[in-house]
Amino acid sequence: MPSMWLTDTQKIGVAFCSGGGFFLLGGVMLFFDRAMLAMGNILFLAGLTLIIGLQKTALFFARRQKWKGTAAFTAGILLILLRWPLIGFVVELYGIFVLFGDFFMTIAGFIGNVPVVGPYIAKALEAIAGQRRSDSLPV
Repeated sequence: MPSMWLTDTQKIGVAFCSGGGFFLLGGVMLFFDRAMLAMGNILFLAGLTLIIGLQKTALFFARRQKWKGTAAFTAGILLILLRWPLIGFVVELYGIFVLFGDFFMTIAGFIGNVPVVGPYIAKALEAIAGQRRSDSLPV
């Protein structure tokens, strides 16, 4: 019987992704500190790989529908490493929206159940996502 619990590797991956998010947030708050943004990117990618596995991560970024997002995300990381943190972060943020934009509606559904602020945050996420759905999804 499959369990719903995370393996130890996936727990470490969640910690890495969370740390990556905090480093990215800190890098933005410190006026696009290049070192913090780079560390956030490394932790996020390592965490994603630990959560879903190396092969699934490679397949996710290599899908034909995600090429534009993958190129923008990679170019953003390279621009950050080449000392263009503001432009690199904007390009990387575009890549993140293209790559992970399909998940915004799922996140909005969960956040909509938070008591006071949930409906407002859910509406904002729905507006950002633009109610778009990918034609490649099997559902």
